[in-house]
Amino acid sequence: MQLKAAMTTAPVLALPNLQDQFIIETDASGLGIGAVLMQKGHPLAYISKTLAPKHLGLSTYEKELLALVYAVEKWRPYLMSSPFLVKTDHFSLKYLVDQKISTPLQAKLLPKLLGLDYTIVYKNGKDNTAADALSRVASAHLLTLTLSTLDTELLAKIKDSWTQDQQLQQIITDLTASPQSHSKFTWSQGLLKRKGRLLVGSDAALRQHLIQLVHTSPFGGHSGTEVTYRKLVAWFYWKGMKKAVRNMVRECSTCQRCKPLLQAPAGTLQPLPIPGAVWVDISLDFIEGLPLSRGKDTILVVVDRLSKYAHFLPLSHPFTAARVAQLYFENIYRLHGLPRTIVSDRDKVFISRFWIELFALQHVALHMSTAYHPQTDGQTEVVNKALETFLRCMTGERPKEWVLWLPLAEWWYNSNWHTAIGTTPYEVVYGQPPSLHVPYITGDSTVAAVDRSLQAREECIKMLQFHLARAQTRMKAQADQHRREVEFQEGDLVYVKLQPYRQTSVAVRTCHKLSAKYFGPFPVLARIGKVAYKLQLPPAAQIHPVFYISQLKKHVGTAAVQGYLPAVDEAGLIQAQPVAILDRRLGKQGHHAVVYVLVQWSNRPKEEATWELYSDIEARFPQFDLQPKA
Repeated sequence: MQLKAAMTTAPVLALPNLQDQFIIETDASGLGIGAVLMQKGHPLAYISKTLAPKHLGLSTYEKELLALVYAVEKWRPYLMSSPFLVKTDHFSLKYLVDQKISTPLQAKLLPKLLGLDYTIVYKNGKDNTAADALSRVASAHLLTLTLSTLDTELLAKIKDSWTQDQQLQQIITDLTASPQSHSKFTWSQGLLKRKGRLLVGSDAALRQHLIQLVHTSPFGGHSGTEVTYRKLVAWFYWKGMKKAVRNMVRECSTCQRCKPLLQAPAGTLQPLPIPGAVWVDISLDFIEGLPLSRGKDTILVVVDRLSKYAHFLPLSHPFTAARVAQLYFENIYRLHGLPRTIVSDRDKVFISRFWIELFALQHVALHMSTAYHPQTDGQTEVVNKALETFLRCMTGERPKEWVLWLPLAEWWYNSNWHTAIGTTPYEVVYGQPPSLHVPYITGDSTVAAVDRSLQAREECIKMLQFHLARAQTRMKAQADQHRREVEFQEGDLVYVKLQPYRQTSVAVRTCHKLSAKYFGPFPVLARIGKVAYKLQLPPAAQIHPVFYISQLKKHVGTAAVQGYLPAVDEAGLIQAQPVAILDRRLGKQGHHAVVYVLVQWSNRPKEEATWELYSDIEARFPQFDLQPKA
C-alpha cells in the first residue's frame, strides 16, 4: 500500500507540462498490457488493460505493438503538441516505421499512429534512465515514510553528527552566509543536503545504523551490496558510503546463514587412483523416484572406473541389501567377476552390515563418499545424469515405459565416444568398435503399434544382425573345413537318423549301444532349400517329413528294403521304453493310497530313474514285466 501511495502522489506523481517532451514506456505480458506517461523522470499517468480472449493468442511482437498503440490513442491530446518518445522492451518495435505491413493486426493498428511525431527506442539497462530516476524517487519517498515513523530521534542524531565534523560545520557556515558558495550543497529548513540527499557526518555508529536500517528491514530484505547501496544513496550521502555498505553486507550474520555461497567450491580436487585393469574398480549408485514401469521404479547403475563401461539394472521398492547383492551377482559377477574396490555414496544399502560383511569376506574394499559430498562418486553421478537425459528424451511422452528402453540406453551409453578414455567403453571391454547402423525411420509403418515397436528395437536388431552375420561367416568357414557337399535327387532312397536321446525320447530297443542308428530307406519327394529334403514316410508316421541333410544317408544298392519308423509321442519324439523296475513304495494321492515304482528308462542310467505310478506304467506298457529286479 505504501508503494502504491508513493507512486500516485507527490513528489513522485506530477502534472503534465505541454512545453516538455513526453515519454511513454509500454510493456505487455501474456494476459495484459500497460503503459506509463512521464516527463523528466516523473510519472504523469498510468494505464493497464486485460487482453481480450481473441488477443491472448497473439505473438509477443503483436502484443507489444498493441500496448504501444493503445497508449498513444489514450494520451493522444497530450502527444499532438510536440514530438514524444516511446520506450519498449521489444527490440523489433524500434524499427516499426521502416517495417512493411505483414499481419492484419499491424495493418489495422499502424494507421492510428499517422500524423504524430514520435521516436521509438529499445529500453535496456543503459537506455532506461527514466525508469531508473523513477525508481530512485519512489525509493526516496518510501524511505521518507520509514523515517517519519521514527519521530525526530534519527534526524537529531544526524544533526548531531554535523557538529562532530569540522568540514561540514564550515560548509554550513558558508552556506548560511552565501547559499551559492557551494554548488553541490544546500542548507534549507535546518537540513544540510548534497544534491538533494541528506548529509551524514563522521559518526561511525550512526552510519552503521543507517546501513542496517536499509539492509535488514523488510523494505531492504537483506539485499546485496549494490541493491542496498542504491536504496541508501537515494536519501543519504557520506564519503566512502559504498565501501561501508560492502563491509556491512559481508559481515551480516543473517546473510551468511541464509544465502548460498556463490564463490568457487573450497578445496582442490583430489582424483581417485586410476585403475590398473577393467572391472577391478567400480562405482555403484541408484536412480530413484522414477515412475512405476513394469513393476520397477529404481535403476542400479554400475560403472567400471577404467573403461567407463556401465550396466543399468532395474529394481523395485522396497529392496534390501541382500536383494541388491543378489542382483549384482546375477548380472555383474557372472560377466566380470568380483572387483577390487567399490566406490559408492552412503546409501542405507551400502552402509548396511550385510553389505559391508559380504564384501569384506570377498576381500573387496568399500570406498564411500564423505557426508554431503557426492563428488566423491562424481563419475556415476554424471552417468546418472546422462541416463536420465536419455530416458527423458526417449520416453518423455510415455514415462511409464522407461524400463523397456533400458537395454537400448545401456548400448547407447557404452557405444558413445568418451573423451576421457579416447574411445568407446564397448571397444575397451570387447576389443572392437561397436557396430554402426541406420536407425528405423519413424512413420514407415502405417500401424502405430508396429511403428513404435520397430522404432524402439531397430538399434538392437541392426546391431545383432551385424554381429550374427560376422559370426555366421566365421563359423561357416571353420565348419566347412570338416564338411562335404552332398546332394540328393527326387526319387533317391535315403536313411533317416533320428534322435533317440533327445529329452525323454528313447529308441525302441533296450540297448541303444547295439541298436541301429538309421531308419528307412525312404524316397526323396522334394528338395526344401539348399540343405533340407522332404521324404515319403509311412502313412502312420507322426514325425515331420522334412529333414536336414546331415540326418540323411543315401541308400546304396538296388534291392528293395522296407522302411519303418519307431513309435513316437505327441511331440514327434521317440517314445520312452521302461527297462526295469528298481524299487517300489507306497504313497498317497488325494485321499487314496497308491503304489509307485522306480523305473529305469532305456535312454537313462540307473541314477536317473524316476518314480512313476504303478497303474500308469501298467496301462502304457501292458507287455512289460512290472516285477522288481532281484
